[in-house]
Amino acid sequence: MKHEFLELRQLIQQMTELVKNTSDEAQIVKTGKELLRSSLLNDAWLPEELPIGIAETYSQFLIYCDPEERFSVVLFVWRPGQQTPIHNHTVWGLVGVLRGEEQCDEYGMVAGMPTYSGVSHRIVAGEVEAVSPALGDWHQVKNCSAQTSISIHIYGANIGKRRRQKINEKGFIEDFISGYLNESAWIDHYM
Repeated sequence: MKHEFLELRQLIQQMTELVKNTSDEAQIVKTGKELLRSSLLNDAWLPEELPIGIAETYSQFLIYCDPEERFSVVLFVWRPGQQTPIHNHTVWGLVGVLRGEEQCDEYGMVAGMPTYSGVSHRIVAGEVEAVSPALGDWHQVKNCSAQTSISIHIYGANIGKRRRQKINEKGFIEDFISGYLNESAWIDHYM
């Protein structure tokens, strides 16, 4: 079973080398997008018992966190209609769709509040996009398709433990920490 994770292990090793050799965000994003894109070609490493998501919300699973928390690799599972709140990241991030498709609505800061920019786009299987404070950090992501969507995200921190911001149900900015649904990284359990 360990051989099935070869591509994922290679991605982790390559990202480790990348963040070890440069702290330049533009270079990390450019190279990281290509590394992640090539890892989206095969999803045979996904566990057969992959949870398909909780009824009320998307599911976020930690696959790997760099020991120095320079990056984390996270798996998202989205059932049809599930979406994030409008939120930021505070660090660079890469989003690659493994199965299905997702819609991203972009937001910009206007008078201290995230405001819809009028830009929405779909990300389909095999595509990668980037976010960061320098590129645009606020967005909302949703699964608009009739099938479950699965995406791999790589962030420039342990994103599940990082204090970020979102728009709450009342329309105000509030701090949050997203956490993960699993207690230990998948690399410890499956690989």
